[in-house]
Amino acid sequence: MTRWPNTEPVPEQSDPSIGQLVASIKDDVTGLVRGEVEMAKAELRAEAKAAGLGSAMVAVAAFLGLFALGLLTIALVYAVDALWLTRGWAFLAVGVLYLVVAGLLGLAAKGRFATVKGPQRTRASAERAAQALRPRAQP
Repeated sequence: MTRWPNTEPVPEQSDPSIGQLVASIKDDVTGLVRGEVEMAKAELRAEAKAAGLGSAMVAVAAFLGLFALGLLTIALVYAVDALWLTRGWAFLAVGVLYLVVAGLLGLAAKGRFATVKGPQRTRASAERAAQALRPRAQP
């Protein structure tokens, strides 16, 4: 080390202190968590948009279907009444038919909504990050 008059000696660069290492680790973990949160938001936004569009289509179809259903129900009841049943039994038969159709449509809708899986990539990335941060057992 060189001393100049009236100056303090300049320490040579050494390894970072424990405080600096902890601060660096904290900054790295904070950045990692922020990145994971942003990735989750982006994935959920895309999933929500797809689910929202599907829900809107179901709502419009149901609205239009109600009008058609009323007219077709009356037409079907009169057709069954004209062919072989009295009007009361015709209404009952058409009602049971609608219950069967409603059950089948409910099962089909359940299958469609089961395809929404959530943020798969974010979940996998977070699990990898958690495994990397866990202390490993010493042999």
